[in-house]
Amino acid sequence: MKQKNFLVTIAIVLATLISGCAEDDFQETAGVCPLVIDTNPDNAATNVPLNQVITVTFNEEMNPSTINSSSFIVTGASTIAGTLTYSGVTATFTPSVNLTPNTTYVVRITTAVKDLRGNALQEDYLFSFSTGATLQPLVLTTSPTPNETGVVLNKIVSATFNMPMDPATINTSTFTLKQGTTTITGVVTYSGNTALFTPNANLTANTVYTATITTGAHNMAGVALASNYVWNFTTGAIVAPRVILTDPFNTETGVLLNKVVTATFDMAMDPLTITTSTFTLKQGTDVILGSVSYSGNIASFTPNNPLLANAVFTATITTGAKNVAGVAIANNYVWTFTTINSSNAPDLGSASPFGAFGGNAGITNQGINTVINGSIATTAASTLVTGFHDATAIYTETPLNVGNVTGAIATAPPMPGTATSFAIAQQALLDANAAYLSISPASMPGGIDPGAGELGGLTLAPGIYKSNSGTFNISNGNLTLDAQGDPNAVWIFQTAAGLTVGIAGPTGAKSVVLINGALPKNVFWYVGSTAIINGAGGGTMVGTIIANSGVTFSTAGNAVQTVLNGRALSLVSSVTMVNTTINVPQ
Repeated sequence: MKQKNFLVTIAIVLATLISGCAEDDFQETAGVCPLVIDTNPDNAATNVPLNQVITVTFNEEMNPSTINSSSFIVTGASTIAGTLTYSGVTATFTPSVNLTPNTTYVVRITTAVKDLRGNALQEDYLFSFSTGATLQPLVLTTSPTPNETGVVLNKIVSATFNMPMDPATINTSTFTLKQGTTTITGVVTYSGNTALFTPNANLTANTVYTATITTGAHNMAGVALASNYVWNFTTGAIVAPRVILTDPFNTETGVLLNKVVTATFDMAMDPLTITTSTFTLKQGTDVILGSVSYSGNIASFTPNNPLLANAVFTATITTGAKNVAGVAIANNYVWTFTTINSSNAPDLGSASPFGAFGGNAGITNQGINTVINGSIATTAASTLVTGFHDATAIYTETPLNVGNVTGAIATAPPMPGTATSFAIAQQALLDANAAYLSISPASMPGGIDPGAGELGGLTLAPGIYKSNSGTFNISNGNLTLDAQGDPNAVWIFQTAAGLTVGIAGPTGAKSVVLINGALPKNVFWYVGSTAIINGAGGGTMVGTIIANSGVTFSTAGNAVQTVLNGRALSLVSSVTMVNTTINVPQ
């Protein structure tokens, strides 16, 4: 048993080491991280011979091609020339000329050095030695690095030495920061061989700064730096963070009562600025109590109690939210959503904002008067969305095919489709499928067929209706839905095959009429194949149509407007429309 436990422990240690190795594009299957395990001379050695050959030994065989003058660097007063060789697990540096007496040298092995599996050193390895009796203090590393660009504006500048320094000599006189000839005021601290300069105010964008450690900095023996250490860096531009995604989406309906509200930013934020003061949730003027957390660019608001049903909530990210550079969002970001009502209405999830969803086949518009008051999406490539534009991009419009999307368009690449919009479309499709299944006859049995598949001319109370023949038609007149004074009244229509609204001819359009408080958001159509809506043009359809195999509105050449107060969500095939207005229910 002891042997078994020992082997398990070894396996865990090895797995931890493997998972932590830095890699390029190589997928490691076995081994451990490369490490420097020995040097000659030793770190901090003194009185090193002037003809010293420098060696570095690794814990495993390395890739010889990665050990070169760019990855194995020896510096004194300047970079030292020499010859590099590699054998077994040891790299050897032979200086071209003897070392200089009474000089401190630094050897740097960079992360460009890799083993045979492509795993790199986890960080630069540095050690120092002296050819004299005294090891001089040196600046080994800095942050920002010399000539670094794009430095954040709230940067704390640091310098790390090769040995402990006298803290009394690390101060604003020996560690300075300037912009040109202007001295930057700040606070200097020292801990663990590292000096820190914290500016009193954020740095200026797109500006070159010069940091200096002077010879006034001494080690514990009173030995000073041989010369001032000076380096420059350049700050980046001021880029305000943005909220790029929320859950729930703006104006989403049917939100679950135990919902955790989230906002995703386009860059890393300062967690200290993501609080209940900067991320709020209200129902009207009532503040919703909850907790706020931040992880992976996502801020989350978790209410202390379930939300009220059938209520509108307002979420806000204020300008108090700042990125890691201290830059705030430009304006308060505000969005609303509505919770699910107490009826049997399905939860559309992230599919809620979409007036049209073209499965994996796209969305097509013909005509110049198509308007989607909401968003549209497909998991297909952006090239399969034709005749539309939103506020940011045009999708294959022509002078005869112009469709205005007031929300956003989400597709797969190529541009203007992106990986982000594709992910949004994928999640919406998953949620649409879930809603489709939730209103199926299997999930909601007991539906009746009031007109042998013909709904035209009927007035129906709230309830579940199922076509026994497998098709629903609205052809013998308009369908009227009577809520009987209940604004939460829900209608579910189930057909295993098709849904056809309207008949041929210029007066063939048919409509769904809502009375006595009936609302479009509470009407749902489960369609097993294809929905065809007013092929002759015109008419007003109502409800969320979730069809397996496509939705078609009007036909080419029709100028009269066809209206859907609802959504057309196709799980597989495309959605096509001619001079169509879709109003996503609120």
